[in-house]
Amino acid sequence: MAIITVTNLKKRFNLEAGFFARFGRYVQAVNDLSFSIGRNESYGLVGESGCGKTTTARLLVRMYEADEGSIIFDSSAGNGSVLNVRALKKDDLKKYREKVKYVFQDPARSLNPRMTIYEILTSGRRWSSLGSSEKQNREDAAAILEEVGLNAADLARRPSEFSGGQRQRISIARALLMKPELLICDEVVSALDVSIQGQILNLLLDIRSRRDLSFLFIAHDLKVASYFCDRIGVMYRGELMEEAAAETLWQNGLHPYTELLFSSVGKLSAPDNPKEAKFTASVTRNNLANVSADTCCAFAARCPYAQEQCFTEKPLLREVAQGHRLRCWKGL
Repeated sequence: MAIITVTNLKKRFNLEAGFFARFGRYVQAVNDLSFSIGRNESYGLVGESGCGKTTTARLLVRMYEADEGSIIFDSSAGNGSVLNVRALKKDDLKKYREKVKYVFQDPARSLNPRMTIYEILTSGRRWSSLGSSEKQNREDAAAILEEVGLNAADLARRPSEFSGGQRQRISIARALLMKPELLICDEVVSALDVSIQGQILNLLLDIRSRRDLSFLFIAHDLKVASYFCDRIGVMYRGELMEEAAAETLWQNGLHPYTELLFSSVGKLSAPDNPKEAKFTASVTRNNLANVSADTCCAFAARCPYAQEQCFTEKPLLREVAQGHRLRCWKGL
């Protein structure tokens, strides 16, 4: 059963900003996106910077308001109520945000340097429906710090006294203190050293097994996502291009863009299509802008397999095997 279901989600932003910006020019950050996350499942969204991953995550917690589509949250707590997230107001939205917590990419910016670790961990809880006594808050804060690999004595310290990996542990602890059901991890290891990345990923896996948490894991590195996630959705220009189990995607990724992502981390070599030597980074922004994602494949301008149909018809996201969806004319 899915804990959250996203259907036909859309979000666009004005291409220019400011008082004198021209009206009517938009960039489609999220375009008709649909996916679901099961209970105790880790679902990954991967893609290049600017593909819409973070925008999607922020739509789920209503940091941004969606233009179209639905977000349905099926809580396992209490009576297991089903929530229409886009329709939530005030107290209901506040309670929803207690169940869905967000861990940001850069802990140095998301942790207030003027606050102690204790204040950082408990400030949100004081105003939540989980509000407890000072004694209980301190006990829970100490326990959660130890759970993420730090010490209870660290409660009196400030963020500047910790390394990047330790700050990320504090960010995770802050989210866990609210006892969430879904944890959104937005590029939580991308700014860390490789050795520290492994430690944080293993910590999240341990937390998941102990707490039966669901995860939305956002990354640009398909190798990292394949290690951590059960299923992965590959995004490009706001669209879901391919979705499959992590193992399936690792062994048999079908979309040319998936091949490109794997080739960038050394998993696969670029395709040796005789008509196209290899993937190239020479495609300019103007080339991409001239391709309308509403009338053709969004990846057509960069695809070495592109045919005339790719520039004249938009492929649908179809199921090509059990649990494997693909948006591509290749092989369909």
